[in-house]
Amino acid sequence: MKNLVLRLAALLVLTIVCTHVASAQGGCYAGPDGKLYNLDGTPCTNTVTSAVPFLRIVADARSGAMGDAGIAISADPNAMHFNASKLAFAEDKMAMSATYTPWLRSLGLNDVYMAYLTGYRKLDEQELQTIGFGLRYFSLGSIQFTDINGTALNTGRPNEFEVSLAYSRKLTEKFSAAVTGKFIYSNLAAGNVVGGDVIEPAIAGAADFSMTYKTPIELKNGDGDLTVGLVLSNIGNKVSYTNSTDRDFLPANFGLGAAYTMNLDQYNSLTLTTDINKFLVPTPCQGGPEVCDTDNDGTPDYKQESPIGAIFSSWGDAPEGISEELREFMFSFGAEYWYDKQFAVRAGYFSEHVRKGARKYLTVGLGLKYNVFGLNFSYLVPTTNQRNPLDNTLRFTLLFNFADLNE
Repeated sequence: MKNLVLRLAALLVLTIVCTHVASAQGGCYAGPDGKLYNLDGTPCTNTVTSAVPFLRIVADARSGAMGDAGIAISADPNAMHFNASKLAFAEDKMAMSATYTPWLRSLGLNDVYMAYLTGYRKLDEQELQTIGFGLRYFSLGSIQFTDINGTALNTGRPNEFEVSLAYSRKLTEKFSAAVTGKFIYSNLAAGNVVGGDVIEPAIAGAADFSMTYKTPIELKNGDGDLTVGLVLSNIGNKVSYTNSTDRDFLPANFGLGAAYTMNLDQYNSLTLTTDINKFLVPTPCQGGPEVCDTDNDGTPDYKQESPIGAIFSSWGDAPEGISEELREFMFSFGAEYWYDKQFAVRAGYFSEHVRKGARKYLTVGLGLKYNVFGLNFSYLVPTTNQRNPLDNTLRFTLLFNFADLNE
């Protein structure tokens, strides 16, 4: 069974990186209401896709237990993924985090995983400036590549990684901003030849821009704070795995998050948070060449949009108009309860429209903190029949606070 899965995975990799399938060349039609339908009359799925989707995988077990919400929750090293500007508000002067996320474990694949290492350090005594770093590594395991006839070609170990460096600064006591630079490398099937094209690694540079506003709030039976974060992430060049001029977009994303923390008493606190995300990538065109390739050059017009142009056009390019644009928003909801800042219980929910990916799942998790160490766990529970790569998988994150060593 494993060999079959790996062979299918190999063919899938070669298909993704070497061909561009027009998912709806005549497969969808416009109904009397102006909406798009499959030939069997069901609503046409039109998922927004991009290259190197591993950049959007939430590795942090803390956020993974809160419905993948993390833009506005209290800062730790994993802010490098969600919102680096939060690092300016981090309580500790220096900290690191390491996460291991098994992938497709429910299919019996034990060598597919993602590892994520992050850290930060305050630069001055006033704690106005903070630098952060991140290293994300995604291994697709060992794959036996085959041709279309099933003939064995060679064995490879596809992998991808991202290296990031961030600078965060407080501009006022309540407001901070950050910029993050990234180097991205994706080697899925290098050295193989398909259709006369040699497969090469894809390389890209990208940047994140983020802002955070945090203000204390006086409560009747205690105190608390409200945090709001805004992030534009993965803004960078398009990539290709061949010499083709037809390149794919990075998973550029708009994220807006808010978190409300209530310190109920000396020992108990509760945080409620929500994130809203939307890809800043063109919506695929559904129709024939007369609709999707108006210049008749063999490449759909939406694929020829520039990365910067796509940031703006992606808010209004959906075939069905504003109703479809609203379906492209993804929602995360989470809650976190801490007792004595040592034991945490978390839960959350993630929702994506059925015609834009259909991911819907509950998440739960625990957190422990003792002296310089912290340990977080999360578990995902699907709420639909759609399989998730993290089905029946326990994720964990280890945190280490260097500053506490000197106390």
